[in-house]
Amino acid sequence: MRRREFITLVGGASATWPLAARAQHSAPLIGFLSSRSPEDSKPHLAGFLRGLEAFGYVDGKTATIEYRWARGQYDQLPKLASELANLHPTIIAAPGGMPSARAAKLATTAIPIFFVTSDSVQEGLVASLNKPGGNITGVDIMSGELTGKRLELIARLVSSSRPVAFLANTSGQRSSSRAKDFEGAARSLSRSFIVVDASDDAELESIFSKLAENKVGGVVVENDPFFDSRREQIIRLTAQRSIPAIYHIREFPAAGGLMSYGASLVDAYYQMGIQAGRFLKGANIADLPVVRPTKFELTLNLTTAKALGLNIPPSILAIADEVIE
Repeated sequence: MRRREFITLVGGASATWPLAARAQHSAPLIGFLSSRSPEDSKPHLAGFLRGLEAFGYVDGKTATIEYRWARGQYDQLPKLASELANLHPTIIAAPGGMPSARAAKLATTAIPIFFVTSDSVQEGLVASLNKPGGNITGVDIMSGELTGKRLELIARLVSSSRPVAFLANTSGQRSSSRAKDFEGAARSLSRSFIVVDASDDAELESIFSKLAENKVGGVVVENDPFFDSRREQIIRLTAQRSIPAIYHIREFPAAGGLMSYGASLVDAYYQMGIQAGRFLKGANIADLPVVRPTKFELTLNLTTAKALGLNIPPSILAIADEVIE
């Protein structure tokens, strides 16, 4: 069957997701929408593809994937989501956090959507984890709920006399709840704190100058696709200003950042691929609950710690899942 014929067959204006669930094809068209960049997402995308392959769907052979990347420019997501929806794919995978998932959900109520994000219930993306509702489900990595834990970890490494900071991006999603979690955790630790915001490259540069001027002892970087796509820039800025930072995924310390605490993003994308594969094999999307991780990992970069003049306490080393030297 030619691809154009397939798209026409699946994507008639009257098509709905229950019909799509019944109309499985040997080579489904899969839309892939991400707020991130392809360069930054290579290991994560590989996880998604492995999940699909577990059900026999291989890009270019038994499936066709159409990719759209926003490269951290969230305002491009609505247009990219509409482009994909107009192709009438069998499903849309929308990883890359809340911006991607929300754009996909706004673009279609007919095409099944699979996401990787945090705070899916709190943000109103799904009705509940067990019964997401509508045409959407996915993987909730719980990263936003771990803000206080990340602060606790970084606070154990830096002087109590210096303030701690939370770096947020309010243009992408509701950062206010995470900022409140951070503020509450800082108060419980009797630490002074500041909350700062950046949503483009120039703001990142100026914000880190501000953090240095305020003699910040450490910073918790919000889990946000824009910050993920600017990983090298953020790591460079923290190194230049000697500011210890903690992130949500191990890719940061693996690239030279100090430390991270959170679920494996590669595994989350794999689980999204598994869910998509189940649907493509005939499962009803209404029967696929939102998946949550069961293991969280602490990763430390000892070379970076040494460069920052930090001594990692044995109690932290003892609980680290990975130590990079």
